[in-house]
Amino acid sequence: MLRAGGAAGIEHPGGTLLAHLERVSALLSSWNARPALVAAGLCHAFYGTDGFAVALLDLGRRAELAEAIGAEAEALVYFYASCDRGASYPGLTDDAGPFTDRFTGERLRPGLTTRRDFAELTVANELDIVAISPAYRARHGAAFLDLFTRWHPLLSEPARAHCRTVLGQAG
Repeated sequence: MLRAGGAAGIEHPGGTLLAHLERVSALLSSWNARPALVAAGLCHAFYGTDGFAVALLDLGRRAELAEAIGAEAEALVYFYASCDRGASYPGLTDDAGPFTDRFTGERLRPGLTTRRDFAELTVANELDIVAISPAYRARHGAAFLDLFTRWHPLLSEPARAHCRTVLGQAG
């Protein structure tokens, strides 16, 4: 589905979108993430994101992705893609913090497991780009260090360790 959606031909820092998605999935796997999160890492850009507008699959075709990777992984992909980052990032560690779906405008209160999965996927995604793009690191590294330090309670030890390795601190 990734190749059919054109991921191998879409430019992305470090090569192609497909290469990035594969690296994110491998990073999550190296952190011992459960299979659904690893699969979500491989497919996290299927519906586009708040930071990457290119979508490989229309939202009306969610069932196709769910059939390919499983319903739990697809739900994580949708949740990740739906995030209105400006509205959702600040309160992610708060049990009552709002999460805004950028597709529907709905304000949600996701549970702890969902927030942890989202944080792990976000960290893997951004650290992959920071690690391979000096320009991206120069532009966003300090902000990610601050954000991921605040998200410390949601992150696994392997994710926190990777933050320290890539960003110099965090966690």
